[in-house]
Amino acid sequence: MSRPGAGELARVGAAVTGVVERVFATVARVHDAALRSVEREGLLAGRAVLPTAVRELLHEPGQLAVGLGLVVAPRPAEGLPLRLEWWQVDTERGDLRTLEPDLRPSSLGYYDYTATEWFDVPRRTGQRHVVGPFVDVHGTGRYVLTLTAPVVAGGQFVGVAGADVPVRRFETHLLEALGSLPAPFVLLNDEERVVLSTAPRFLVGSLLPPDTGTPGEGTPVAGAPWRLLMVRDGHRLAG
Repeated sequence: MSRPGAGELARVGAAVTGVVERVFATVARVHDAALRSVEREGLLAGRAVLPTAVRELLHEPGQLAVGLGLVVAPRPAEGLPLRLEWWQVDTERGDLRTLEPDLRPSSLGYYDYTATEWFDVPRRTGQRHVVGPFVDVHGTGRYVLTLTAPVVAGGQFVGVAGADVPVRRFETHLLEALGSLPAPFVLLNDEERVVLSTAPRFLVGSLLPPDTGTPGEGTPVAGAPWRLLMVRDGHRLAG
């Protein structure tokens, strides 16, 4: 006999995985375009890697991402500095703009993206990764999830292809996919931080309160480093 709530957990988990894979399908299109360009022309400083058509993905109907592109692995010995080909869409006006953080090592505002989790994990593991929620201080200023995948050409790590998705947009599409809501649920990342919640007590971005569940508890979500727990009696978590 299945434990109480097993059917709810399975349904929510499948819906979460479906939304995650929908975003990674966009990341895969960025990845493939970058790989074709690099294999054809190489990775040269000052030359665009991604074709113009890639940025138009942000305008596709039903697109979840508000930012996407390629983040290049620097190769100082070859004259390849820190470099992004990243676009963001203004969700109100629909305008596209390039993301231009400060990549000068001598600057006080220097943004060393090579130290970020979303860049470093794919580089080290060769696997795709999901990071967040976090405030996108170098871009939208909103709570976002960043999904990235490594780009490897000729056996060499070129960088990561990725997409930024606002947590609110992710939640909206997930709830639409679920239709009728099950019991309240919470998604946690591996830092015990709330990724998404349909229960008022558990706020997105907050750490799991110590009196609500056991650290590490929960049902793993396929496709993302998250765990799913159902909310019982308004405050206890079970998964």
